[in-house]
Amino acid sequence: MIEVNTVSKSFDRTKILNDVSFRVNKGSIYGLLGSNGAGKTTLMRILTGILKQNNGQVHILEDDVFENESVKQRMVFIPDSLYFLPQYTTRQMADYNRSMYDSWNEERYEKLKKVFQLDEKKKISQFSKGMQRQVAFWLAMSAMPDVLILDEPFDGLDAVMRQKVRNLIIQDVAEREMTVLISSHNLREVEDICDHVGILHKGEILLERDLDDLKADVHKIQVAFNDDSFQPEEANLDILHKEKRGSVWLLIVRGSEADISAEIKDHRPLVYDRLPLTLEEIFIYEMGGVGYAFENILV
Repeated sequence: MIEVNTVSKSFDRTKILNDVSFRVNKGSIYGLLGSNGAGKTTLMRILTGILKQNNGQVHILEDDVFENESVKQRMVFIPDSLYFLPQYTTRQMADYNRSMYDSWNEERYEKLKKVFQLDEKKKISQFSKGMQRQVAFWLAMSAMPDVLILDEPFDGLDAVMRQKVRNLIIQDVAEREMTVLISSHNLREVEDICDHVGILHKGEILLERDLDDLKADVHKIQVAFNDDSFQPEEANLDILHKEKRGSVWLLIVRGSEADISAEIKDHRPLVYDRLPLTLEEIFIYEMGGVGYAFENILV
């Protein structure tokens, strides 16, 4: 499991993280979302023991992670910018990782060779970006980690390989209760694989929820009335976004579906429809609520 308690980090006089707290339960897949410059990469480097926080505590597998070899033995970090030893082949990197991880499973390495279908004797530097990402996952999953931390994990992978990698992650979570934290700008893929999400904004946790609960608490509705008397801001609704298209109002509303429905129906709508709402839309409207311009969100 991963526990972060009131973690702060500054570089010189610039505060990057401010009292960040969250928890990732064992066997959970947690999606860490956030605007550009929110502090996600800094937080992940603290989680993996590359950086040390100025204040607060970080516990991985119930122990401190910084300069703790026994904890790092049980976790793997795949960063956005991959690094392999110069001129090494996949086989040579596998031998290196086997010397680093007591949990290395050579049998699984051989099985995954059939999944990734890469030439293990070819220098990794000669592979494309997507193929190098496959090598990273091949090595990571062969180490059988208890904790897997991923920064933009699917970048460069084609659709087929993305599905294969997702299946491998889900399999290890189901069979070994591996704990996973994923940071990604691709919210559709986070939505497909994660069961819990947290939104980091300007170094602080803006929102943290179970994904199903989050979707149950934010609703996209369209309503129409026989006149112009309905004004959303006058209704007893927590409105994140409103937009009028002709005679139809499109509303993004936070709250229970029953309460929202009762309030809208008090105004006697001609049309009342609840529409599917994606994690991407929830993220955009939540960020819009704290003044983050939509056009600056990369999804």
